[in-house]
Amino acid sequence: MKKIEAIIKPFKLDDVVEALSEIGVEGVSVSEIRGFGRQKGRTEIYKGAEYVVDFLPKTKLEIVVNDALSEQVVDAIVRAAHTGKIGDGKIFVYDIERVVRIRTGEKDEDAV
Repeated sequence: MKKIEAIIKPFKLDDVVEALSEIGVEGVSVSEIRGFGRQKGRTEIYKGAEYVVDFLPKTKLEIVVNDALSEQVVDAIVRAAHTGKIGDGKIFVYDIERVVRIRTGEKDEDAV
């Protein structure tokens, strides 16, 4: 099994979730986060004073799927989240050793 974490622009969330649904992904965890990479941040003016916003709003998705589906998930996220501009995000893929569904006690792929 693989855990796929994707950091994307918030306005691309609906497109990504739709793309994931189309390939059969049944569950996604979503968090609103803030961060920066090469984008660095932006300058804003508040009450006449200029200041730098170091952390930009981002959306983090966490998806756990079987190994066979993981490449399709990564491809779907790349296609749906791509704008071609700096700050499109990153995808991280991790191996998952064990999963247990608390309600039923199902394990591993049955629990996903």
